[in-house]
Amino acid sequence: MPLQDFIFYFKLGWEHIISVDALDHQLFVLALIAIYNYKNLKQVLILVTAFTIGHSLTLLLSVLDIIRFDSKWVEFLIPCTIVITALSNLFRKDFSLKSIKINYYLALGFGLIHGMGFANSIRIMLAKDQNIGWGLFGFNVGLEAGQIFLVIIVLGITWLIFNYTNIKRLSWVLFISAAVFSLALKMALERIPF
Repeated sequence: MPLQDFIFYFKLGWEHIISVDALDHQLFVLALIAIYNYKNLKQVLILVTAFTIGHSLTLLLSVLDIIRFDSKWVEFLIPCTIVITALSNLFRKDFSLKSIKINYYLALGFGLIHGMGFANSIRIMLAKDQNIGWGLFGFNVGLEAGQIFLVIIVLGITWLIFNYTNIKRLSWVLFISAAVFSLALKMALERIPF
């Protein structure tokens, strides 16, 4: 039944970004949106949608068995994408929307790598399923909903910080990006595949 498939895979997509085991995806989203504030909601939603598009494309190609990657390398590359994104934030001096356009390309490109992280697990489930389209659609909608939920929480926190403290935007970006960088670097070093 398409609706039951949709709901099952929606929950799977939601948990893929919200669960305690999804720290790498949460850190990536946090690194991506750390340079934005609550006034940039539209740009941030486009940004996380670009990530979902990249993620979805790799997932689709994997489920159709067009591409396959060694999971050890994928698990290593995922925190590397977070390290690169956090580093780009740390060296950024200008937060104008024109200067941060590169984040859309980071989100889309690195979404391709993140999509490979879950591809092996979901490939088996979807390959047995009669409704691959509903499954992929449900998973991607769940993933997008989870990311939007995460974005709203983070942007809500930035609204509180920028309106009720003396913390400046640059200090916030440096603090968040340095913390994300440290955690992601630790993950990457633990996952070196050779």
